[in-house]
Order: sequence, then C-alpha cells, then structure tokens
Amino acid sequence: MKSAVTTVITAADAAGRFPSLSDLEAVKESFTRAAARMQAAEKLAAGIDNVTADALNAVYNDGKYDQATRDKCARDIHHYLRLISYCLVVGGTGPLDEWGIAGMREVFRTLGIPTTAYIEAFVHIRNRVCVPRDMDQKAADEFKALIDYLINALS
Repeated sequence: MKSAVTTVITAADAAGRFPSLSDLEAVKESFTRAAARMQAAEKLAAGIDNVTADALNAVYNDGKYDQATRDKCARDIHHYLRLISYCLVVGGTGPLDEWGIAGMREVFRTLGIPTTAYIEAFVHIRNRVCVPRDMDQKAADEFKALIDYLINALS
C-alpha cells in the first residue's frame, strides 16, 4: 500500500540508493501531519453514516438523478469514505489508488450511475466540513485534500 514511507523506500530501492535528505524530509512531514490525519479519520469514522446520508440527500432530493440508483450510490459513497479514512491512517493515497480509483468509471457506467452524482456528493461533503464544529483546521485540510484527490479522479 502506497504511503509516504513506502513511496520513499520503493524509489530508493529501485534506484539502488539510500533515501535522500529530501526523501527523509517527506517522511518526516508525513509524521508531522499524522495527528491531524488521525483526528480526521476518527471524526469521519464516527459520522460516516450521517455524512453519507447528508451527501445523498443533497444530490438526490432535487430529482436530478434516478432514485433507483440511490442505494447503489449510497453504498459507493460509504465505500469511498472508508477508503479515505484508510488514506488518512496510512498517510498516502494508496487505498484509494489501489482499491477505489482503478476502473471506477467503468463500474459506474455499468451500474448506470452518472459520475456527476458522485462528484456532486463529494463536493458537498468537502464543502460541508466546518471548522471547528467537525474537526480542527489541519484535520479538515487533510480530509479535504483527499476528497479533492477523489473528485479529480472522478472528473
């Protein structure tokens, strides 16, 4: 699974070298941000059902999308939020890259759910985060960066 540590080690090993100072600084920075990531992961885990329901209501209550796809979309939003929590824990995008992004457009097309519904849901989730109500600023920044990463992959 890709994290700051595994990325540095993999690159150094592939080049047959020790990690460079900049490599070690990247790992150190990841460790520095760990407390904020853990806070975001804890808050997300505690409220994942509410966050999913709120995003679904924001996307589906206006009648823009077929209600028959609502349950599938709920399942997928919940799944992607769980992967984001894993990313917060490991400090990298590996869980999203490996278990969520590869082939997702094809899956959504097969299920008949437009990717725009997911994009709108994740934009709503990102914009809904309130500091300090939900988490502190650093935790919110970590969470929003991963939401943006997913939105970009869906776009």
